[in-house]
Amino acid sequence: MKELVERIMFSLNTGSESSRSEDIVDDGSATVEQRRRKPMTVSRVLRRIVRVGFGLILLWVGAVFWLGLLYWAVPPVSTLMIGRWATLRPVERSFVPLDAISPNLPLAVMTSEDSRFCTHTGVDWDALREVVEAADEDGPARGASTIPMQTAKNLFLWNGRSYLRKGLELPVALYLDLIWSKDHMMQTYLNIAEWGDGIFGAEAAAQHYFGKSARTLTRREAALLATALPNPLMRNPGRPKAGHARMATRIMGRMANAAPPSDCLKG
Repeated sequence: MKELVERIMFSLNTGSESSRSEDIVDDGSATVEQRRRKPMTVSRVLRRIVRVGFGLILLWVGAVFWLGLLYWAVPPVSTLMIGRWATLRPVERSFVPLDAISPNLPLAVMTSEDSRFCTHTGVDWDALREVVEAADEDGPARGASTIPMQTAKNLFLWNGRSYLRKGLELPVALYLDLIWSKDHMMQTYLNIAEWGDGIFGAEAAAQHYFGKSARTLTRREAALLATALPNPLMRNPGRPKAGHARMATRIMGRMANAAPPSDCLKG
């Protein structure tokens, strides 16, 4: 009786092992089954993270490439606009062509933010080198953003200072300056720049602060708008504080001696 029981147990164990072997073969191979049961190691997790990160980078690069071409033909939208729409906050923007904006505004913006706009290829390397050389352990005391770099940030990146964002700005600015004319670059920037909480573009800013079209902006109004750009949530062009007004007066003085926008702009 004892021998009979032992033989039955042996046959059951042998059968179960055979069925497990068949399952492994049916699934493909023993190594596949082992991988399925093997817990994820740290190295596997890291490899997966790297693959996902690399995929996201490729996706972003593709988006920049195709949207850059698309925005040549259709009015662009900034990441700030998208963020406001996503959180159900209002966006005030009326897209207008460059010839519907007073020449005073592009001249004021170039004088205030990017005096070499007509000559550089997206990045002002001389200004960037000066900023890097003057930086201390706390980082650069000022920026060296050109209009193409600010356009790249507004369209494809985020606000806030960081070396990562600045590093991403450079190739995007070079790409946009390569495929766009100076006219189109200025037109895009003046239509996506933020001039207040939910106020985007020159036309919306002119209507909001001065009750007029961007086409009729005076030199002083343009200077007030240009000097508000570094801090649009704190500087009100319609009711400028003393410091803001002084900056606008200085910009007006520099505008009188600056090269006219017609040097690189048709408008």
